[in-house]
Amino acid sequence: MTTVDPRADLSALTGPGGSGLRFTVGQYVALTKPRIIELLLITTIPVMFLAQGGVPDLLLVLVTLVGGTMSAGAANTLNCYLDRDIDAVMHRTSKRPLVTGTVSPRGALTFGLVLTVVSTLWLGLLVNWLSAWLALGALLFYVVGYTLLLKRRTAQNIVWGGAAGCMPVLIGWSAVTDSLSWSAFALFMVIFFWTPPHYWPLSMRYKDDYATAHVPMLPVVERFVVVAKQIVLYSWAMVAASLALVPLQRMGWVYLVAAVVSGGLFLAEAHRLLGRAKAGAGEDVLRPMRLFHFSITYLTVLFVGVALDPIWHLALPGLR
Repeated sequence: MTTVDPRADLSALTGPGGSGLRFTVGQYVALTKPRIIELLLITTIPVMFLAQGGVPDLLLVLVTLVGGTMSAGAANTLNCYLDRDIDAVMHRTSKRPLVTGTVSPRGALTFGLVLTVVSTLWLGLLVNWLSAWLALGALLFYVVGYTLLLKRRTAQNIVWGGAAGCMPVLIGWSAVTDSLSWSAFALFMVIFFWTPPHYWPLSMRYKDDYATAHVPMLPVVERFVVVAKQIVLYSWAMVAASLALVPLQRMGWVYLVAAVVSGGLFLAEAHRLLGRAKAGAGEDVLRPMRLFHFSITYLTVLFVGVALDPIWHLALPGLR
């Protein structure tokens, strides 16, 4: 969903000469792309509150998060293993552990497969098997569907491949109810439509990187104005999906305000990006990363609304 900065300072993890157990552990952790996992957890926890209609069992939340973290970490590790040739020629990813050699390909593959097995058993035995199969399905779709089949072949890679990043909302819902609902699928669609406007601005910023690696991200194969138009269309679909949750789950004003305000700001920023693209602005004026960074804020605000709405209803039912 978002990216880890490969240039982040790892000095705190290094031993003498960049060695030692602490450094090695840090390199394996880097393979899991913790920043991406943080974003996935932002969507999982609030959905558990919504499914419960209040505060869910906190032990269940913890167990689900641990299992989800391991599953997402496995997917990201296997992605790093499969994409190590691309990462080596892209400046943005040139310092990832498999590129620098601080982790061997065999070590990364083993780590990813072990995490896959452990996370599936963890969720199945400690949460429920529906959640376990959903997590495993998301992992396989990300690794096989996106990384192996879509990423290097089509400019629609992030559209369909991004479906894997939508699965945490289904996992969070199923963890509480051992079932799925239309409300969960509405939130699934919010993230599905959110992913292209989140990722394409990043691809615009690093267009040359993707071109060098022969990865056909949309900004590589289309003019920026075409990309910006697509971003606007997906942004409108995202906001519509977020508002569909209101009648489906009988959401109150807390969620409605969060969805309308954050969605309105998102649309404004997307249209500003389109306006700058139509004017033929260069990258320094286009500033696509403004939308990229705001997209993370949008998702956070929206899902805080998802979590707070049922709690507010329980506390003050007359104000729903």
